[in-house]
Amino acid sequence: MSADGNWKITINSPMGAQTVDATITTSGDSFTGITKGAMGEQAIEGKVSGDKLTWSTAITSPMPMTLEFDVTVAGDSLSGNVKLGAFGSASLTGVRA
Repeated sequence: MSADGNWKITINSPMGAQTVDATITTSGDSFTGITKGAMGEQAIEGKVSGDKLTWSTAITSPMPMTLEFDVTVAGDSLSGNVKLGAFGSASLTGVRA
């Protein structure tokens, strides 16, 4: 299933639910995109393996850390986890917007 398109993603972080809008464009075994949320807009790029997407992104707020995403796409929904640096991991879900 293609991950191409617009997504509304909810990350269940220790600071409460964080919502991010993402636009994803796949090309073979990689993808590019943009995320927009409370912390601004950021370009992303990652890997595609079947129905799985993986990528990492650096944030500076509320503190500097690298987030590592591991997501599975199933039709018009996605689910997975994001590693929150030294703070463990959080689940995430998303729907096509």
